[in-house]
Amino acid sequence: MILNNITEAIGNTPLVRLNKVASSVPATVLAKVEYFNPGNSIKDRIGLNMILDAEKKGLLKPGGTIIEGTSGNTGMGLALVAIAKGYKCIFTTTDKQSKEKVDILRAVGATVEVCPTNVAPEDPRSYYSRAKQLGEEIPNSLYVNQYYNLSNREAHYLSTGPEIWEQTEGKITHLVVGVGTGGTISGTGRYLKEKNPDIKLIGVDTFGSTLKEYHETGKIDHEAIYPYITEGIGEDIIPDNIDFSIIDKFVKVTDKDGALATRELAREEGLFVGYSCGSALCGVRQIKEELKEEDVVVVIFHDHGSRYVGKVYNDDWLKEKGFIE
Repeated sequence: MILNNITEAIGNTPLVRLNKVASSVPATVLAKVEYFNPGNSIKDRIGLNMILDAEKKGLLKPGGTIIEGTSGNTGMGLALVAIAKGYKCIFTTTDKQSKEKVDILRAVGATVEVCPTNVAPEDPRSYYSRAKQLGEEIPNSLYVNQYYNLSNREAHYLSTGPEIWEQTEGKITHLVVGVGTGGTISGTGRYLKEKNPDIKLIGVDTFGSTLKEYHETGKIDHEAIYPYITEGIGEDIIPDNIDFSIIDKFVKVTDKDGALATRELAREEGLFVGYSCGSALCGVRQIKEELKEEDVVVVIFHDHGSRYVGKVYNDDWLKEKGFIE
């Protein structure tokens, strides 16, 4: 098979059965391993779809600049599309993201600005605000805005959902997803619920984020918001991409449990995955009492461990955080 450019390699990622790490779970547990995408994460799917939609709407002209606030993976997906289509990229990110993520984005030609994590979203120094400002200042540019750009969740309705339905032959009973922008769970979940309304959608949140509380009360719980270490999931804002009405429940996972489960996946299953994947595995374990032997659980593993070599795969870092002795 010959592809015309790297973006044609996006999608059609495998389902891999989890054996040792899910031995306590009565159901069949299958991981949708998204690091098989060319940019090593599920965000390649939305990067492509958001740019194709912007072109159709005339929002991005030849030679233009793509601008986005990213924790790293969406930036990589956008950068691959930009290379194939001849656009420039400027990304803002936070100082809690791994150095590897910033280095990788620069390696594929993007300009990256690192912004402070511990400021409010509306603070002009935040990575949200800075990306928006750059989009207003730079001519022929597109501020992609993955949190509020509904092409994000549409990408998963068009690709991730149909793939999972076909790969499980319609037998999926539960979908477990770490939630950040909400595009993955909302787009994939909408497709699957249209096929079978009884499929349960479980969102995985982290302590320090407000998503679980918002789902349960309809309000942002400012007491629940504080800095956390887990990357790629959780929010201190409520993105438009999250369709809370179709999510059945949220579970919360600590930074420590997510980190140790990530290491376990590499050691026990040979799956060298990112930090939020360990959190997603913990989410599956948290619902095991609700599961039956005939159930089929699909858990999304968003990205690759190469983004976290200096953090979650570094023993000194784990010791510094108090996660291991």
